[in-house]
Amino acid sequence: RVKMAPTHVLRCCQRGLAWIPVIFIALVVCWSYYAYVVELCIFTIPSIAEKIIYMVFFHLSFVMFVWSYWKTIFTRPANPSKEFCLPKAEKEQYVKEERPESQQEILWRAAANLPLYTRTGAGAIRYCDRCQVIKPDRCHHCSACDMCVLKMDHHCPWVNNCVGFSNYKFFILFLCYSLVYCLFIAATVLQYFIKFWTNELPDTHAKFHVLFLFFVAAMFCISILSLFSYHLWLVGKNRSTIEAFRAPVFRTGSDKNGFSLGFGKNIAQVFGDERKFWDVSNPEFQSLTQSFSYLLSPLSRCGVIRCGVIRCVVIRCGVML
Repeated sequence: RVKMAPTHVLRCCQRGLAWIPVIFIALVVCWSYYAYVVELCIFTIPSIAEKIIYMVFFHLSFVMFVWSYWKTIFTRPANPSKEFCLPKAEKEQYVKEERPESQQEILWRAAANLPLYTRTGAGAIRYCDRCQVIKPDRCHHCSACDMCVLKMDHHCPWVNNCVGFSNYKFFILFLCYSLVYCLFIAATVLQYFIKFWTNELPDTHAKFHVLFLFFVAAMFCISILSLFSYHLWLVGKNRSTIEAFRAPVFRTGSDKNGFSLGFGKNIAQVFGDERKFWDVSNPEFQSLTQSFSYLLSPLSRCGVIRCGVIRCVVIRCGVML
């Protein structure tokens, strides 16, 4: 117990420090709201009509940006269900075994009736010793969250959460709406930035906020645009960031396009079949995912599985992959 206390304290400190990037973003967003609404629209823009138009569109983009950011942060990552845990007797036997060959035999028996079609690089069953669970396809262990996450993409420090199956759509929407938010600010602030820069407008307390607001918005535009473009490419290929760097290994070997079903179906697997709900959270899509299945590409199906369906049960959100 004495040895566990420092470890527990260290873990609490790490969890607290992990919120610093989120708090930083929240402070920047709050300042941007004040700078745009108060310093620009109220104190700087002379036209009433221009103020109203700017305020309406600004708040629309602001609300969608904050909503998607909130959902990305607080949507719990989806984890493998108990179906992928070793039975008690086999778990004890696995722990007692010292030879990797014997441990793999235990895992192969336990995974005989599980829908597993990916392997390790050596062709073995993917097993997490930390979580003591057989990893479903596209599942990886996140050391930051200390859990196995279904269809894990990456752990993002800016949202202090793992981006995976349960919140990947929200993450893409967050990138989209944050880009729209920054572009709108940069575009509407530009003319007043030039006027302050050339001293066409008198020096007031709003000058610093307007000048700095444009620089910050432009800087975030560039960084977010590159990240957003990359993830749109991943969605079109039906890959995660992990799979883009390390192709999944099937029974027939590695295949970077193993989960690709074509551009349209790849997008539908992230955003849903109803296009009218692509820009928001779709309750119907969330419920439909209870019987949702990942399909293998035609090339990966050859010699792998006849029906071509990969199913992974998810706890809490009751999702079937």
